[in-house]
Amino acid sequence: QVQLVESGGGLVQPGGSLRLSCAASGSIFSINAMGWYRQAPGKERELVATITRGGSTRYGDSVKGRFTISRDNAKSTVYTVYLEMNSLKPEDTAVYYCNAEGYDRARLNFASWGQGTQVTVSS
Repeated sequence: QVQLVESGGGLVQPGGSLRLSCAASGSIFSINAMGWYRQAPGKERELVATITRGGSTRYGDSVKGRFTISRDNAKSTVYTVYLEMNSLKPEDTAVYYCNAEGYDRARLNFASWGQGTQVTVSS
């Protein structure tokens, strides 16, 4: 099994910043990509940002220019990712979920989700 542990959520005022972290561990052979998705009450889960093993990134339209995804450069594989969130808006309020896709030690494909961390942007 692959476990994802998220941290860094909380309450922040509009215009503020937060940094989320997600660490993957367990029966991992390789990780192809990790990323963040979010789900607000009454809405579907949506893409926030992803980063591949090769370093390619992709962002949701609503966060482009404000959020930055990065990885732990000390490792050659994507096992830890960060989401730097700046210029936060009330509409960024949601539960943020970490996702990882890759192959486990049995060489079977996996896609795992974290339990989610709440981000609330409010004055």
